[in-house]
Formats: sequence, structure tokens, C-alpha cells
Amino acid sequence: MEGNEKVLRWNVHYRLQHVLMFTSFIVLVLTGIPLKYAGVGVSRVFMNLWGGPEMASTVHRTAAVVMIISCVYHLAYLGWRMWKRIFSPDMIPSLKDLRDLYDNIRFYLGLAPRPPLFGRFTYWEKFDYWAVFWGIFIMVGSGLVLWFPVETVRFLPVWFLGIAKVAHSDEALLAGLAIFIWHFYNVHLRPEIFPMNWVWITGTITRKELKENYPLEYERLRLQEALGSHRVSKVHPPEPEAVASAKRTGIESDPEQGI
Repeated sequence: MEGNEKVLRWNVHYRLQHVLMFTSFIVLVLTGIPLKYAGVGVSRVFMNLWGGPEMASTVHRTAAVVMIISCVYHLAYLGWRMWKRIFSPDMIPSLKDLRDLYDNIRFYLGLAPRPPLFGRFTYWEKFDYWAVFWGIFIMVGSGLVLWFPVETVRFLPVWFLGIAKVAHSDEALLAGLAIFIWHFYNVHLRPEIFPMNWVWITGTITRKELKENYPLEYERLRLQEALGSHRVSKVHPPEPEAVASAKRTGIESDPEQGI
């Protein structure tokens, strides 16, 4: 059936970057929190699992290096796509995201007959992405200061170490709560997705899922196919027409997303 045909959403590069990011993040949480709260009983359990505070610190720093590699890989890949002129700005926030947030709240309150129609990415997916993006710079920057304190105080005052410690600790706690509550629910635990969104493994969704979850993207790609263009990102149909037909038409995914 056409509705069950697969649509490529994440190519192998995005999937690999995501795996590197979330595995390093989980290890960082499981080593960093016990190091921060070393006196708490459950922290001692984790310290024993890692082989003691010294080994936990080594594992923590190794995971940090993996996260840095993931970040550099992602930025380099985006730069390459820009150079090849196949970069799509769909993840950049817009005024429509604010309208979608407002309309979604109205829908949940029973004040609107239907939820907003989303494009390639929803406003909460963009929030997830950009929260990680700016959070990485805080975590890596403060982490390097704490990793190399002697080198840091050669150029910066000693009190900067205290600022870095607070920033690193608080940002880690904020990131952990955001990932394990906000992100996990939206991506895996929502009733219509539970038990898991498999895109991070397979890279694909069905046409039916694309139509239900990203109807404007579904319509945009349908028009792209109808026009016979090879550059999906250049095709942006007027929103009223897209809204009118988003629930009754279909199309295959952007072929360039496979690069």
C-alpha cells in the first residue's frame, strides 16, 4: 500500500551523529551526577559500578571527547551541505513556530478544532535541536576549564573556575531533565508514538506517518514531484493551498536527504 511506503527522513550521517551524541550524553550523566553528589547513597552505587571516582572521571572525560567529536562532525557535515548547496533551512525557527505553539495550546484546551499543520520539523523538535546546540558550547567550554584549571588561570582569574563549575553543573542538570522528560516524551512516549520513534534507527517513516505528523511537508513534497524538480528545498507552496490539500495527497521524500 502507498501509505506504508517508506520516506527517508534521516540519512546515515544524521543517524550516526545522533547515536554519538545521545550515547555520550547518557554516559556523561551517569558519571557526572554521581561525581557531583558523591555523598548521596545512590551515587556510591554508581561509583562502584565505574570502579571508583578516578575511573568515573576518566570515563566522563572520554565521553566528553566523543560528544565533541559528534558536534564537530555535525558542524562539518552542515558546512559541506552548504558548500554543495543542498543545505535546507527547515530547522531554523520562524514566526510560524510561535503560531504553531499558540494554536497547539488552543487545541489542547479545546479552543481549536484541530492541531496546527506542521512542516518538516515541529516547534518542539526545533527546540530540542537548538537547546542541545547552545548547551553544547556551555558544557564543553566550562568542562574544558574544569579539566585544565592550571592552564585556565594563566589567562583568566581564579574565580572563573567557580563560575565554570556552577555553569557546568547547572547546565548538566537542566539538560538531563530536558532530555529525560521533555524529549523522551515527545519522541518516544506520546500515545501515538509509543513505545518508540524508530527514525533514529531506520531513518525512515511511512507516507502515512508523514501525512499525519508533517502534512505541510507532505504536500510540499507532493508538489515537488508534480513539478518534476530535484531541489525540494526550493519549493514552498502557498500555505493556504498546502493546508487545503495536506490531508489528501502524498509524495516521496527529498532524494538529497540520502546524501
